[in-house]
Amino acid sequence: MEDAYAEDITFDKTDFTAPGSVKGTYEYCTFTACNFSNADLSGIKFIDCTFSGCNLSLCKLTDTVFRDIKFRECKMLGLRFDTCSAFGLSVSFENCVLHHSSFYQVKLKKTTFKNSALNEVDFTECDLTGSIFENCDLLKALFENTIIEKADFRSAINYAIDPDRNKIKKTRFGVQGLAGLLDKYDIEIDRNY
Repeated sequence: MEDAYAEDITFDKTDFTAPGSVKGTYEYCTFTACNFSNADLSGIKFIDCTFSGCNLSLCKLTDTVFRDIKFRECKMLGLRFDTCSAFGLSVSFENCVLHHSSFYQVKLKKTTFKNSALNEVDFTECDLTGSIFENCDLLKALFENTIIEKADFRSAINYAIDPDRNKIKKTRFGVQGLAGLLDKYDIEIDRNY
């Protein structure tokens, strides 16, 4: 497939792993159970698209446009969202696995992460103002100089966020996650008391 413009097309179980197999602009498209693993998506524009059950692991995302994109039940290991086009970047994640991905210095205001695994994800210097982490596992996720003001972590687990090194004004946390705010002190908290 050469440079293309696709609008309102459903791609089902399509393999996009061959070099040059995906080029151009995709608007209002649905990708279901497609394989993008290790594909070069540089410069591709995805606008108002939905990815369901796709494998996007280790894709190259240099200047890739993700505008109003929904990712559902996708495997997205090692993605560098910090290399995407910042203009209009708008994504949401539901039931996704994003281990080892990077959002370094990315503006993700009001982004929804729902029922997703975000182990060892880099949120350094990211703007997550008003974002929601509903039932997300943030084991070893990195928050450093991150703006998480008005974000919702009430049902998130395994996070370690240093309040002195991040902007957390009006951020919402659940009682069970408060230990993640004290992690730097290396204290033991007994949840039975």
